[in-house]
Amino acid sequence: MGDYCYCWYAVHRSCPLFDFWQGGCVVAILTLEKVSKSFGTNKLLDDLSFSVEEQTIFGFIGKNGAGKTTTMKLILGLIKKDSGTIRVNGKEVEYGQTTTNQEIGYLADVPVFYDYMTASEYLIFCGELTGMPKQRIKEKISELLSLVGLSNEKKRIKKFSRGMRQRLGIAQALLNEPKLLICDEPTSALDPVGRKEILDILSSVKEQTTILFSTHILSDVVRICDKVAFLDNGKIVLSGSVDELKKQTNASGFEIVFFSKKEREQFEELLPGGMIRSELRIAYPQKSKEEMLFAMDLLAKYQLPVQSVQMEEPTLEKLFLEVVQS
Repeated sequence: MGDYCYCWYAVHRSCPLFDFWQGGCVVAILTLEKVSKSFGTNKLLDDLSFSVEEQTIFGFIGKNGAGKTTTMKLILGLIKKDSGTIRVNGKEVEYGQTTTNQEIGYLADVPVFYDYMTASEYLIFCGELTGMPKQRIKEKISELLSLVGLSNEKKRIKKFSRGMRQRLGIAQALLNEPKLLICDEPTSALDPVGRKEILDILSSVKEQTTILFSTHILSDVVRICDKVAFLDNGKIVLSGSVDELKKQTNASGFEIVFFSKKEREQFEELLPGGMIRSELRIAYPQKSKEEMLFAMDLLAKYQLPVQSVQMEEPTLEKLFLEVVQS
């Protein structure tokens, strides 16, 4: 089968449904090819192209206003693209048509519900609306409420916390067993406990559905995403796994923590060019291990005591700041 896929790809490498990976074929649930969208004179997406492999969590990263939500709406067929092609599970997305949306679950950053309903009543309503058989609705609701930790919740949705609403939103988005789950900034307004709950749920369902995870919270991406793409000026400027992307950062640099502000200022005169992070901390970004050892020699020579000298590891945040224009 692997040989067949290899040969098939060699002949049909232009097919958007397949990505080449380690000598075989990987099914792409979502593909965008040269998609552009403008609002007046503002070109928000410019020949945007990327694909999302089956059973992965794909981090779609960009600054606020970078075009992430516009991309989500185009995938859902809610707004009309200017050019390009979007396919979901092999089917082309058309503006105003809902055929491909049968394959998609969607979690907005602020999901909206009928607040007078309970969680169970709301999911029953959604299931009936989509024509699911009653017995299947009952089975699926029990499964999903357990998944999102709302099995025993009897109060009306209007009394739900923000985190509970997001968890109910995930249950609703998964009700029809979608091939693709789109999450648009699902953790942006949650506290650390709420964020952890949502991330744990998303991690647990990737074997059943592929997830497009749009966010600007890079720590969330590092925690759950298999692949990542940076969106800037309407294009993907960098993509790959988290580990692959970290390796592309410049030299990481180092940080020194002093015991007093006076000692930090003395050292700053000896080795200018540092970045003051606090009264006691100074960092030297994009510096090598050898340069850190030189700094330690200076500390010893001038007998300046420090709390710590530490090499900083490459981070996704550093790479983001390097490649995404301010």
